Amino acid sequence: MLIIDARESESIDRALKKYKKKFEKAGILRQLRERQTFTKPSVRKRTTVLKAAYIQNLKMELEG
Repeated sequence: MLIIDARESESIDRALKKYKKKFEKAGILRQLRERQTFTKPSVRKRTTVLKAAYIQNLKMELEG
């Protein structure tokens, strides 16, 4: 649960902005989306390897 310390002199807009920033940093939405579907560990590992290879390939193209 996220708790925002809003002072009386603060506006609602500023408190909402603080809440949204904390919400993003906590990664709650990302975690919920990950838990909606089950991905096998082998598939998860394969995607991370493919992503790393893709990024490495991009860096090589920029250098050369």
